[in-house]
Amino acid sequence: MMKRMLTLTLALSLTLTLAACGGKADPTPTPDAENTTPVTENTTPVELSGVEDGVLTVAMECTYAPYNWTQSDDSNGAVPIVNNPGSYANGYDVTIAKKIAEANGWELEIMAIEWGGLSPALKAGTVDMVIAGQSMTADRMAEVDMAGPYFYATIVCVTKAGSEQDGAIGISDLTGTCTAQTGTIWYDTCLPQIQGAELMPAAETAPAMIMAVESGTVDFICTDMPTAMGACATYGDLVILDFTASDDDFDVSDEEINIGLSVRKGNTTLLDAANKVLSSMTAEDFNTLMNEAIAVQPEI
Repeated sequence: MMKRMLTLTLALSLTLTLAACGGKADPTPTPDAENTTPVTENTTPVELSGVEDGVLTVAMECTYAPYNWTQSDDSNGAVPIVNNPGSYANGYDVTIAKKIAEANGWELEIMAIEWGGLSPALKAGTVDMVIAGQSMTADRMAEVDMAGPYFYATIVCVTKAGSEQDGAIGISDLTGTCTAQTGTIWYDTCLPQIQGAELMPAAETAPAMIMAVESGTVDFICTDMPTAMGACATYGDLVILDFTASDDDFDVSDEEINIGLSVRKGNTTLLDAANKVLSSMTAEDFNTLMNEAIAVQPEI
């Protein structure tokens, strides 16, 4: 909010200054007027990085443990949610956001935005960056620029312990009803590859997806490993089906399943700043931080 007010104030001040300087034109040219080189205005638009005020505004759902969640206090390094007073954001995404902000001397603020509104908020300039467990898909990267990966993900399924699906050793063994979160590669690309299953409507959020399998509304769900681990940490009757060591696995590319963070198209300042921090970290570093997030996450 402060950065938008500052931009508007500067624009208004410039407009008033130009108006004050504009007087009545002298119709009679001076003797040297014909030899004066005309001054041309620079019309090239200036791309603002969003952190001119020293504040990095990061959007996430704040409902997607272990990537991000909402809690009632600042324990375990949680950060206030600016558009939800009295609430705090925490999780793996918050940890990554803090590392980027601290490395560049920026103050960090977190804004909670629902999944479908993340990219629109970024493109509108409401936020500077999105760190929300987003896959680096070609469709998404056509809309925004993405830094990373900041986590190397694997695709798995989750079902009830002792269910018919519990013994599956490949996706061709899966039967019954299934779902995943809307707007994800899990729902759009992975689940349609399972010929023996019935695809149900997508869940609006990750918690809703997890509750669908926990409540028995569907027989299994498709998600990434951290989300599955978080779900099993909350519900002891859920188990993970990991087919990555099998030839009977989902057909997806690394670019589609690896997790990246988003900045506005052309915002090289933030893109480079994020990549500089992430490139100094290893897959083992990412896994360690994710495990720490899972250890302190609240119930989903």
